[in-house]
Amino acid sequence: MAPSSVDDATLLQRVTQGDREAFMELYRRYANLVYSMALRVVRDQQMAEEVAQDVFLKIWQKGALYDPARGRFSSWLLSVTRFTAIDRLRYEKRRPTVEDTNEEVAQPRELQRLSADHALWEQGQQLRMLIEALPPEQREVVELAYFGGLTHRELAEQLNLPLGTVKSRLRLGLNKLRAMWFGEEGREH
Repeated sequence: MAPSSVDDATLLQRVTQGDREAFMELYRRYANLVYSMALRVVRDQQMAEEVAQDVFLKIWQKGALYDPARGRFSSWLLSVTRFTAIDRLRYEKRRPTVEDTNEEVAQPRELQRLSADHALWEQGQQLRMLIEALPPEQREVVELAYFGGLTHRELAEQLNLPLGTVKSRLRLGLNKLRAMWFGEEGREH
């Protein structure tokens, strides 16, 4: 069977067994998508390239973490890419610069920024858990639309679904997310 006709899960299984040809096929299929997602998050070409390398290294080393029962490989890959990019941004912000090393004590403005960053990170983690709670077919379109930047038509083409089905799943998924989000927010007050 030619590598291009093999499904992603099978290729990934072969990758976990050390099959370089399968790895290269996954790379050919998804390198542009991974790079685009990384660039959307980090907004820097060189950093996006580094994130893409990190993602494919993770696939090579830890591809067994993917669970086909939880959704499509492409959705999982975009999630891995997004979180890898966010981690890279956090690392770059934490890295001390010459200017930082000259300061003994953080300034109040810096403390406010760190507090705001932490609050955003916590909200992001909460949203991530809520997305994971969506039914797989809704989670997939939400992730591809918002983390992958795909349009409704692109989603329909990639998922091989009618456009109306994609729109319905996305609307249902977003409505469930909204309900869960405000349900969580309401309990905190």
